[in-house]
Amino acid sequence: MSNNSALKGIRVADFGHVLAGPYCSMLLSTLGAEVIKIETRARPDEQRAQHGAGDVSDLESNSNFLEVNLNKLSVSLNLTTDEGKELARQIVAVSDVVVENMRPGVMDKLGLGYEDLVKVKPDIIMIALSGFGQTGPLRTYSAYNPCFTSVGGLAHLCGYPEKKPNTMNNSGGDARAGNAGVFSVLMALNMRQRTGQGQYIDQSSCEVINSMVGDQMMDYAMNRRSPKRTGNRDAVMAPHNCYRCKGDDAWISIAVSTEAEWQALCEAMGQPQWRDDDAFASAMSRLQNQTRLDELIQAWTIEHDAVDLMRRLQALGVPAMPSFKAEQLFNDAHMLETGAVVEVRHPVLGKRKTITPPWRLSETPATFHTTAPLLGEHNDYVFTQLLKLPEAKIARLMEEKVIY
Repeated sequence: MSNNSALKGIRVADFGHVLAGPYCSMLLSTLGAEVIKIETRARPDEQRAQHGAGDVSDLESNSNFLEVNLNKLSVSLNLTTDEGKELARQIVAVSDVVVENMRPGVMDKLGLGYEDLVKVKPDIIMIALSGFGQTGPLRTYSAYNPCFTSVGGLAHLCGYPEKKPNTMNNSGGDARAGNAGVFSVLMALNMRQRTGQGQYIDQSSCEVINSMVGDQMMDYAMNRRSPKRTGNRDAVMAPHNCYRCKGDDAWISIAVSTEAEWQALCEAMGQPQWRDDDAFASAMSRLQNQTRLDELIQAWTIEHDAVDLMRRLQALGVPAMPSFKAEQLFNDAHMLETGAVVEVRHPVLGKRKTITPPWRLSETPATFHTTAPLLGEHNDYVFTQLLKLPEAKIARLMEEKVIY
């Protein structure tokens, strides 16, 4: 870890599971925070457990877990036991931030709610990431990605008008919530640095999604128009769509906003006469005739490789990019040169490529310096060095499956 890490000296007690909470704490770790993931074999993180029956080898072989738990330390602590809860409070007592994304009320029932934790660490910052927030009639509802992207208003806007809403069923909403959580934690740390006071952060994933809908929400707020799904089309720009290219499931997105871009596209397609066609001569006429225009453009794009087409159009000033598949993304020259893709090594999974944090800080670089931890890998450091428990007590706690 760099001595210039932005969050060097900050410790995070991570009670997160699955994705939103773990992603938030992992991003904090890339900025230099020491993150202690508190987990247990009694009820392992779903990301650990979903590949097997629950033995140790299965709990260490899930690449999804690796992707959101890099850089972290791990302690195995059974929170269903009184001593396990007490040890968790002791970890919080030497921490600066607590991250959790359980259902509202669960941490309170465990005796690990904010009111419990400020007693052991008065200036603690605690962020509770939940689907719908800690208050309100939806607070206890299940909240996987399709749920809060729907309530957040995004699903209703994604997809084609003649088809059902698209809930973006790829956990993208969870990652967005985790990313937003980093921002709020950094603001709270800034306030604590100035005032000496910690605080509780109640973050709703559906509200994170809602805040990113942007002008679509403003259209209703200002004009009482409720936007509907429009596929890949734009309210003003045409052409503006995703077009099939040569090859299996290959596509390119093209978006034209100016007359210069339109004329350059006509030149690239070898159709200079379209610039004078009344149906395409202006932005308004192209918008009115975009169905026909899209058909003509796709008849051209389908004969070309998407990446070659990108280079050709971009050279002429036309905004155009392929829809990269995962293998293309991980091997793209731009991604590799900018350091957006790095290789990490895990003791069970071996070498794996992963996407780095989206920040390039010149003085305080965000980095992955260790792989994802094995379950309980750092018990000795946390319980012996950090909490200074006697060896005999640790042995007893392990035998009684408190440290488990």
